[in-house]
Amino acid sequence: MMLRQRLTVIAAAAALAAAGLATGTAQAASASHKPVKSGATGASCSRAYLPLPDPSCTPGAYNPAVTQATIGQTICVSGWTATVRPPVSYTNALKTQQIAQYGYSDTNPADYEEDHLVPLELGGAPRDPHNLWPEPRYGNEPAQSKDAVETRLKNAVCGHKVTLSAARSAIAADWTTALSRLGL
Repeated sequence: MMLRQRLTVIAAAAALAAAGLATGTAQAASASHKPVKSGATGASCSRAYLPLPDPSCTPGAYNPAVTQATIGQTICVSGWTATVRPPVSYTNALKTQQIAQYGYSDTNPADYEEDHLVPLELGGAPRDPHNLWPEPRYGNEPAQSKDAVETRLKNAVCGHKVTLSAARSAIAADWTTALSRLGL
């Protein structure tokens, strides 16, 4: 069964790459997460980092069009993220593939948000699988908890309270401590 599951994941990744859907990495974000429990046997990505993604599978990636010099024309413009958000057809296919990679026992896609580790609000790469992961909608730190952190960081960047680089680094390292790390 595990071999069949891995072959399905590999085939899905090849199909996405062949379709040109897995594009758009500028730089990978560094992450220094410490595991707290072991992941599933046979899974290629570990759940040991939850509520964070496995940094070897999801290190984060940046959109090269978003820099400190371009924030006034990109992330700080209301509605800009809608212009770069990938279609649901792409993120749903990737979510299904990554649920298998993470070895989640709950395989219902509705129970996960295909989340950008470095959010679009901070210039995260929209389609790069290294910046996307199936974040559970349940648990102590569910997916919706991260949304408020993303908004506060974007507001701090656009208000020139923190640099884009500092906000990206903080959220990629650990979104649960990003605000306190930056004194916000």
